[in-house]
Amino acid sequence: MKRIILNGKRMITKEVAHAYLKRKFSFPDYYGRNLDALWDLLSTTVKETEIVLVNAKCVPENLGRYGASLLQVFDDLNEENRRVKVIYLN
Repeated sequence: MKRIILNGKRMITKEVAHAYLKRKFSFPDYYGRNLDALWDLLSTTVKETEIVLVNAKCVPENLGRYGASLLQVFDDLNEENRRVKVIYLN
């Protein structure tokens, strides 16, 4: 199983968050750096993957509504893709 550890404290702006996610997930250069593109790539993951988001509370604190929407992408992913498990640690 692949394990990706994300730190919510690193996501201080939308741009920084997407650059961080691109690097952590090893997304291709065509990654669109938006929530739809994030969903498209993660929802089609076929390898068993565990995503651990530490300091999850910092995401909406830093990014406001966008951060809440970002967490919703992870929540939806948890429900839609059985190969992916998302764990939040505050």
